[in-house]
Amino acid sequence: MAPLGDNKDNNVVVSNLKLERMLSMKGGKGEASYVNNSQAQAQHARSMLHLLRDTLDKVQLNSPEIPFVIADLGCSCGSNTIFIIDVIVEHMSKRYEAEGQEPPEFSAFFSDLPSNDFNTLFQLLPPLANNGCGSMEECLASNSHRNYFAAGVPGSFYRRLFPARSVDVFYSAFSLHWLSQVPEIVLDKRSTAYNKGKIYIHGANESTANAYRKQFQTDLAYFLGSRSKEMKRGGSMFLACLGRTSVDPTDQGGAGLLFGTHFQDAWDDLVQEGLITNDKRDNFNIPVYAPSIQDFKEVVEANGSFKINNLQVFRGGSPLVVSHPDDAAEIGRALANSCRSVSGVLVDAHIGEQLSDELFTRVEDRATRHAKELLQNLQFFHIVASLSLL
Repeated sequence: MAPLGDNKDNNVVVSNLKLERMLSMKGGKGEASYVNNSQAQAQHARSMLHLLRDTLDKVQLNSPEIPFVIADLGCSCGSNTIFIIDVIVEHMSKRYEAEGQEPPEFSAFFSDLPSNDFNTLFQLLPPLANNGCGSMEECLASNSHRNYFAAGVPGSFYRRLFPARSVDVFYSAFSLHWLSQVPEIVLDKRSTAYNKGKIYIHGANESTANAYRKQFQTDLAYFLGSRSKEMKRGGSMFLACLGRTSVDPTDQGGAGLLFGTHFQDAWDDLVQEGLITNDKRDNFNIPVYAPSIQDFKEVVEANGSFKINNLQVFRGGSPLVVSHPDDAAEIGRALANSCRSVSGVLVDAHIGEQLSDELFTRVEDRATRHAKELLQNLQFFHIVASLSLL
């Protein structure tokens, strides 16, 4: 993605209205791309498969003549979403077969913001099994074909994306902690919520944290309202997002360590070295909020459309996947690449690619110096929810 403006301080600050059109995980297949830095998400998703299957067991089976529709919301551009769709299709096929019925045709919608790298995702999709594939069982046993129809759906999941009563299963993992926008008062110098000196809410003041919390709950309410209209009667939804164990929203847990320590310090380095101004740093905030289980539960109950089958805090583990845990340089590079894969597009747009390179070099250097501490302390927790329509 081309940077917006030049590297001077009069760069255009990315407005909240533009965030939906711009936000995405880093596309392509480079070193800092999401494709090459989503191994941790894959591990965390696999550790939750038993909870996903429990959710799928709640789904009502319709006539095999009616296509079964799955939607992954916030699919990004890696192979993780393809793996999950395969799991869902296989599980539901076995449920139909256990009832003595032929499985229906399956349709999978991969949905994310318009700026998502759908091209890379679709290049990873195996070809559709044709008539020569034979039975559904043969298709399921084949690793070289997929046994579902696929389509991309660009758009924000905080609004309607599908026709009413059209989707059997919604799946969304590692996405709902991304807000629709940075709360406006966080960027307002006249507000007590102004996040002066920081680019994230970890360690911020109470007013800033509450603004983020309110934005998360507003967004989640819109999300649930849309899904309540789009889900078929008897359908179910599996959701997982970054969460926290602390009651205090200024303690963002693993997300705080990822965005609020070495990443924050690297921004401060650029300020101290005269490469950017204080205002340039303060006008950048990561639109991520790791909710508590209470934050999440309040919105679901207020919405009133869904039964909570399961709601828990789940320990996902470290976001750093390294081959050599004793290699500090590898750990530093892994943290910088992980951070860049999810926030790099926003950083590039705010300060330009050249300064972005400088920033993440400093992230890597700092993380390398604190490698042992990072491996010990950087742990992610997730809010995991299984919901069905009332």
